[in-house]
Amino acid sequence: MSDVSQGPGWWMASDGKWYPPEQHPDYVAPAPPPPAAPPPASPPPAGPPPAGPPPAGPPPGGAEPPPTWAPPPAPTSPVPAYGPPMAGAAPPGMYVDAQSGLVLPQGVVLASVGRRIGAYFLAIPLAIVTLGIGYVIWGLIVWGRGQTPALQVLGMRCWRPETGRVAEWGWMALREVVGRLVESLLAIITSLVSFILMLTNKDRKCLHDMIAGTVVLHDPGKVLAG
Repeated sequence: MSDVSQGPGWWMASDGKWYPPEQHPDYVAPAPPPPAAPPPASPPPAGPPPAGPPPAGPPPGGAEPPPTWAPPPAPTSPVPAYGPPMAGAAPPGMYVDAQSGLVLPQGVVLASVGRRIGAYFLAIPLAIVTLGIGYVIWGLIVWGRGQTPALQVLGMRCWRPETGRVAEWGWMALREVVGRLVESLLAIITSLVSFILMLTNKDRKCLHDMIAGTVVLHDPGKVLAG
């Protein structure tokens, strides 16, 4: 309310006073402005999708992925060098002796009990015929071939399964010197024990063979001569 008009729309009442437009009996308030429109959405960035692992879970449709097939690994069959073999395994030119389980060269066999006994008793007349000293010299020569005089006459050789070779001179010296001394410690008792061991062991080792780690092979074709 004022004594003078304050601007457009003011009106004079019957009391001679001026009033603002909103107090006029016929005043209509203006409509509010419409709400502002939302800004347009920004387009997705161009380029390949971001790298990363695919989402976990089954593929669309609920089906499980098929299993991946891979060929089985090739079987390996390690072949031992010589000596006690794995089941049925033998290098070329060798075979597995069914009785002892040793891997032996083709053309030789484990010497039989009869041949071993024959070599034991053959050594006696050979020592007599060569006057003892001749038998010793003969033995020193053939030890390098894995033999004793009696073994040489009967076509046998000493073989070391641990190395897969004919026993060398040092091993034969151990067999024939140290081994025989051990067998003679208690005379007939240790000799009898050695004989029983040869009969019962599958590789027919006497006590002196056990000391030197040798077995006796029959080599009729002289396969081991080289």
